[in-house]
Amino acid sequence: MGIDFYFAEPYYYCSRQRSCNENSSGLLRESYSKKTDISQVGTEELIGILMLINSRPRKCLNYATPFGKFLHEIS
Repeated sequence: MGIDFYFAEPYYYCSRQRSCNENSSGLLRESYSKKTDISQVGTEELIGILMLINSRPRKCLNYATPFGKFLHEIS
């Protein structure tokens, strides 16, 4: 698909690379506790939560939403 993937280095090397990952995990944890087995969550429910997360304006995107930026890029 021509998509580049980047993986953060372990925490003790470069913690600033993981801030987006940690923030996203925190947003997901607002809906599900840490002990929740995500594999047991229904697909429709999970997609709904992910749509809510990706519809939140982000300062790093000049207060645009990730979903809006995605739609702009694919159009």
